[in-house]
Amino acid sequence: MTLLTAHRILIGTAVVFFAFYASWEFKRARSSGAPAGYVRAAASLAAAGGLGLYSLTLRHRNGGT
Repeated sequence: MTLLTAHRILIGTAVVFFAFYASWEFKRARSSGAPAGYVRAAASLAAAGGLGLYSLTLRHRNGGT
């Protein structure tokens, strides 16, 4: 396994984690009405989106698929 492959796996795992955490925070914020939960959920979605875009740039390196 190359370092680039390991990096892609870790980035993909982080995207899935941030998306899961955002959905969990949205559920908690909706049930409790706490606005801070919406902020954390939005930040998590932004992190997932940013890492997702970053992972797309990795596809073009080293003849990636």
